[in-house]
Amino acid sequence: SCGPCIGMGGSPGTGHVSVRSYNRNFKGRCGNKDAFVYLANPLSCAVFAIKGKIVDPCDAGFILKKYKEPSSYLINDNLLIPPKSEGKIKIIKGPNIKEVPVKEPLNERIEAEVLIKLSDNITTDDIMPAGASILPLRSNIPAMSEFVFSNIDTTFSKRARDAKSKGGGIIIGGENYGQGSSREHAAIAPMFLGIKAVIAKSYARIHRSNLINFGIIPLKFSNPEDYDRIEKGDWLLIEEIVKTLKGDQSYKTYNISKNFSFELISDLNEREREIILHGGLLPFTKERSPEI
Repeated sequence: SCGPCIGMGGSPGTGHVSVRSYNRNFKGRCGNKDAFVYLANPLSCAVFAIKGKIVDPCDAGFILKKYKEPSSYLINDNLLIPPKSEGKIKIIKGPNIKEVPVKEPLNERIEAEVLIKLSDNITTDDIMPAGASILPLRSNIPAMSEFVFSNIDTTFSKRARDAKSKGGGIIIGGENYGQGSSREHAAIAPMFLGIKAVIAKSYARIHRSNLINFGIIPLKFSNPEDYDRIEKGDWLLIEEIVKTLKGDQSYKTYNISKNFSFELISDLNEREREIILHGGLLPFTKERSPEI
């Protein structure tokens, strides 16, 4: 469930050991950074809890009853309240609920500054941290975006906001960019901050999809060695993006700061191309369904 996944429940004591049956066991995920979290299957966790220590579940000495799944389940439709018949209803929002930001359609060129250069295996927690002070802002993207990359670079959000009025920014990543939790805020918040593209050696599958869904084109180095030639603060220029996206998806790119060119590629299918061209899944869907 979401609570355990984001480390918000059952935090282990400082320096203590915790065995859990749900995902996420990397450092700092649950409790303090000196807590130890190990993953196990639910049966093992139940045995450990009863025994009070870690043992071999096969030698625990338990005799478990077998229970047959019922042929049917009680369904109570009274819990479902039908909507009003009117075509439009007023949505009442609290003060911390803001509109979902929507990106403009893809421009023909990107000329932007590299705002951050990252190593391999950057997680969605690195991009958009969780925690008690951040999670309550999940419906307030402008406020939540202030914490993007805050565990890596506390200046990123401000620099991205400043760059937004000058054409936006670019993120450089290594291998497996965006691994871990499938949180869409790791794509929404950078989009709100004006990130025009992410350039990486490779992407985690779900985060790649989320970038596309929020209009950020996920580009890859045609030659991975070009990663070493680019630094934070470099200005990059990518021209004829729309034409190239509709064509062979091989983008000639210029490092204006260091005066050299290199090649980027993308591997978007037809539907993903259309989503990027529209600026994301929301505007893409709205155009196909005008009544929305």
